[in-house]
Amino acid sequence: MRAVILHEFATPLVLGEIDKPVPGPGQVLVKVTASGVNPLDTKIRAGKAAHARRTLPAVLGLDLAGVVEEAGPGVHGFAPGDEVFGMTGGVGDVQGSLAEYAAVDVRLIARQPAALTPREAAALPLVFITAWEGLVDRAQVHAGQKVLIHGGAGGIGHVAVQIARARGAEVFATASPARLETVERLGATPIDHTATSVEEYVAEHTGGEGFDVVFDTVGGPVLDASFTAVRTYTGHVVSALGWGTHSIAPLSFSGATYSGVFTLLPLLTGRGREHHGEIMREAAALADAGALKPLLDPRHFTLADVADAHAAVESGTAQGKIVIDVG
Repeated sequence: MRAVILHEFATPLVLGEIDKPVPGPGQVLVKVTASGVNPLDTKIRAGKAAHARRTLPAVLGLDLAGVVEEAGPGVHGFAPGDEVFGMTGGVGDVQGSLAEYAAVDVRLIARQPAALTPREAAALPLVFITAWEGLVDRAQVHAGQKVLIHGGAGGIGHVAVQIARARGAEVFATASPARLETVERLGATPIDHTATSVEEYVAEHTGGEGFDVVFDTVGGPVLDASFTAVRTYTGHVVSALGWGTHSIAPLSFSGATYSGVFTLLPLLTGRGREHHGEIMREAAALADAGALKPLLDPRHFTLADVADAHAAVESGTAQGKIVIDVG
C-alpha cells in the first residue's frame, strides 16, 4: 500500500510503499478515507515531540476516518463496510493514518456520525478527546457555570466551546482580533486578549468573582493568566499544554484546583483505550444532534501533498482544520 514515511526526524516525509497491515486480535483493517493534521504531527516530524515517543521509520497521522475492510479475531461490534473514525495511531510504535490502510484497535474508534462528512470526522478525534477529557472528565462542566476557553477559535478551543455549550454552560472565549467573529459564531462571548487584561474581563463578565472553569489550550503565559481568572474556592483550571514552569501562587491563594490533560496516554500505554472509544461515541452523538461541527480549512491535500499540508499548519495560516484526502 502507499504510505507517507518519516525515516529520520527533521527530514522530508517520503511517499512510498509498505506492506499492507493484517488486523490482529481486537483490531480492524480500515481503508483510510481522510487523515486530520494536528500541530503535534508537525512537531513529531521535526523531532520536537519527545513525549510522543515516536519510533522510526514511521507513518504519522493521529486522526482518521475510513471504512472497515476486515475484522480481526475476537472483534465484535464492527463489520466490513462500517464507516468509523478515531485517534488511532501516529505515536509510539503505532502506525498512523497517512496510509491507504491501517490496522486499528477497535477500542479507539466509533461509527462515523451521519451528520458529518469523512473529512469533517477526520478533523475531530484528537481535539475532541482533549476537550472532552478537560471539560467533562476533569472539570465536569455543567449548566449554570461560566466557562472561559482560551484560544476559542483554535483546533481544541473551537470544539471545547461547542462541548461546553452543549452541556449548558455560559461560554466565553479569548481570541485574536481576526478570530473574534469565529468565536461569536460558535456561540461564545468573544474576548479580545490583545486589548483586554485578565482583571478587566474577569470584572466585566463575572463581576470580579472569576470563571467557574478555565480551559487553557495555549500554554505558557496563558496558563498563568488562567490561574488569575478562576473563581475563588470552587474554580477549576484545566490545561492541555501545562508543560512549562509556573507559579501556582494565584491558584493557591484562591483555593482553586488544577488538572492537566495528556491525551496520548492510552495510545502510548494501552491503558484507557476503551474510554477513547466512548468519547468518540459522544462526539458522534453531539454531531448527529447538531451540536458539534468542526471548522475545516477549504484546501484539499492528498498523500502526495502532505509536506504542503504540514507547512500550512506550521505557518498558522489555516482557517480551520487541515485534512488530507487519502481514499
